[in-house]
Amino acid sequence: MGSIQEIFDKTKSENRAALIAYLPAGFPSFEGSIAIMKEMANSGVDIIEIGVPYSDPLMDGPTIQAAVDIALEHKTGIKEVMETVSEVSKTGVAVLTMSYWSPIEKWGISKYAKQLNQAGGIGVITPDLPPDESEAWISESDANNLDRIFVVAPSSTEERLKIVTDKVTGFVYAASIMGVTGTRSEVSNKAEELVKRVRKHTNLPIAVGLGVSTVEQAQEVAKFADGVIIGSAFVKKILESNDLPETLLIISQMCRDFARAVRR
Repeated sequence: MGSIQEIFDKTKSENRAALIAYLPAGFPSFEGSIAIMKEMANSGVDIIEIGVPYSDPLMDGPTIQAAVDIALEHKTGIKEVMETVSEVSKTGVAVLTMSYWSPIEKWGISKYAKQLNQAGGIGVITPDLPPDESEAWISESDANNLDRIFVVAPSSTEERLKIVTDKVTGFVYAASIMGVTGTRSEVSNKAEELVKRVRKHTNLPIAVGLGVSTVEQAQEVAKFADGVIIGSAFVKKILESNDLPETLLIISQMCRDFARAVRR
C-alpha cells in the first residue's frame, strides 16, 4: 500500500482520476462490510473510505443515514472500525476512515491515531473539524504518519480555502454541493468552479464527493478533479439487496464501471 500522494501520482501517470469508495463499517453487517470492501479493492477502487458510524451525522443524507443506523444497531464502534481497517488493508488497497470529530475525541485522539496506523490506515477525513482548531489532531496525525483530509464547500471563502489547504495533507475533499450526501440527477456546476478555486491555494490533489452517483457523473468529474468519491450509490444498491453474494456481484460490476468512467 502506498501513500496517498503515491496513489495520485500513479493515477495521474495513467491519465485518470482516482476512484474513492465510501462505505460505513458494520453495514450491512460486520462481516458483510468487510467482504464488500474487499470486493471493491479487487474491482478497480484506488482508495476505500471507511465510515465511522455516528448517531448525529451532519453531512449524511437519508441513504447513508439508513446504512449508519443499521451499523449502529449492530453495535459497530471504533473497535470494530479498526478491525475492519485491518482486514481491508490486507488487500493492499489504501484505507482511510471518515469520522466526525466527536467519536475520535471520545475514544482518545492519540489512541485513535495510533490504532489506525497500527491497523494499516493511512489517513482520516474529518468533515466537521475546523482546521484552525485542529492542533491536537495535527500533532497526533503527524506522529502516526496519517494524512489529514479536510472538507471545503462551494460556500468556502478564499480565506477559508487558504486555512484549509495550509493544514490538509494527502488530498483536499471538495464537496460538490451545499447540503448533505446523496445521489443526484446531476453534479452541480459549482464543483468545477470550486476545484479551480482550490487549485489557486495548493498543489495537492483534489477529490470531489457528495452527489456523484452515475457513470456519466463520474466521467464528468474526472475531467477536472484528481479523484472521484462515490458513496450513496453503493449504499443504495446494498440497501436494496438482502443477499450478500448478489450484493458482491452488483458492487463489483459498479466499481468496474466507475473505474472505466474515471479514465479520461
